[in-house]
Amino acid sequence: MFLLGPALLEVSARKILTRLHKTHGVPALAAAAELPALSAALDQHAAAVRDILELGVESAARVPMSVLLAGYARGLLDQVREAAGHGMTGAAPSDLGSWANADWVQLRLASVCLHPSQQFA
Repeated sequence: MFLLGPALLEVSARKILTRLHKTHGVPALAAAAELPALSAALDQHAAAVRDILELGVESAARVPMSVLLAGYARGLLDQVREAAGHGMTGAAPSDLGSWANADWVQLRLASVCLHPSQQFA
């Protein structure tokens, strides 16, 4: 018997990740091509995300990576909403100069898109 729940989770996760890729991933990669320090920071954040999900989530091997990544990103965005007014923003920087000064949350959200399992057209 086919279970609809897991399939819906994956579809929802893909939607979240596609949106995140458009808002954070593509602009961050474009800026990183011009800013080597940003490229290095994104690589470090991507490695941290990979380690958190692969080593810090019990039974991670049984959960689709897209679901783990989307859950991680949603958790970050939830924390940003809860901390509104404390200097954190989930919005992507709008230009090259803003990416050069991106905060931790902006870099972490962009780095979710860099996971090897994510291949966007």
